[in-house]
Amino acid sequence: MAAYEQLFDALGLKDWCTAGGSGNGMMSMADLIAKAQGTSTHGPSLWNWPFPSLDALNKACPAIPPSQDLTQGLETGFLAIRDGLRFVIDPLTQPLSWMLRDMLWLMTQTPWWIVIPALLLITWLVTRSWRLVAFVGLSIGLLAFINHYEAAMQTLAIIFVCAFICVLFGVPIGIAMSRSDRFQKFVIPVLDMLQTLPPFVYLIPLIFLFSVTEPKLYGIAIILYAIVPVVRLTDLGIRLVDQDVIEAADAFGMTARQKLFGVQIPLALPNIMAGVNQTIMMSLAMVVIASLVSAPGLGVLVLRGIRSLELGVGLVAGFGIVILAILLDRVTKASLARIDTSRSNG
Repeated sequence: MAAYEQLFDALGLKDWCTAGGSGNGMMSMADLIAKAQGTSTHGPSLWNWPFPSLDALNKACPAIPPSQDLTQGLETGFLAIRDGLRFVIDPLTQPLSWMLRDMLWLMTQTPWWIVIPALLLITWLVTRSWRLVAFVGLSIGLLAFINHYEAAMQTLAIIFVCAFICVLFGVPIGIAMSRSDRFQKFVIPVLDMLQTLPPFVYLIPLIFLFSVTEPKLYGIAIILYAIVPVVRLTDLGIRLVDQDVIEAADAFGMTARQKLFGVQIPLALPNIMAGVNQTIMMSLAMVVIASLVSAPGLGVLVLRGIRSLELGVGLVAGFGIVILAILLDRVTKASLARIDTSRSNG
């Protein structure tokens, strides 16, 4: 006997349950054995009494849908609105596909003797450290020496585009949060959800919305996963600006716009740069996972090592990802330290 069958009988819902169900629900193994032996089974004891879940209630009353109907209903509902979502989202996200394709082409088709000096020049401009320039050159040279240059450039191209878009949208959102408590209360739950969802979950709805040949499939997943730190730290940095400084700006008659760009953002820049650093690191982590949905780069080699049980391929590709992570972390932290130094000197 089902655990809650007597409860529905006591509530007078036996006829409703019988009429609403199919009347031929699945029987448990114990019920089948008891029926074959001509005996009856008793309900569960108090010790192993089941929780009143949908499946347990469905077993006692077939009119109550099982949990499988809930998941199938969600899937059916999503598929029903998929074409409408695609009609709206496709034009908005198409520039992301163009940016990713162009950057991948630029980083992989341009000769190495142009790409590597360009990366070294960028490193020098943002850090002004010859030691870091040498470190970047040796790191990229090592990746090229082990024949991972193209995969590394693909990974860097995706990170550059996605991190740029995260900063482009994340900083204004953080600024808006810092200027409106109501907007902050609205955005924080969304950021909490994005930060706590497992990375693989980002890919599930996107697979149904976009073709696996579209770069925006993995681009959107990376952006959603990596945008959280720069938004949070931008909001925090502006809110931590000393109120005495704000009062002094008010005393000089500065407008809200002048205070934002002349006082608050410069003082919050270290926090914003720390958010950019974390966004870049999270983009790199998500690029590896996004290789499951055709994202090129070192993640593909890691996935190949897992699928084909090629230990050496997976370990070498993982080592390349570690090198890129250290490289990006050192460069962004050095640029942050330079900002701190210039602010203290100023």
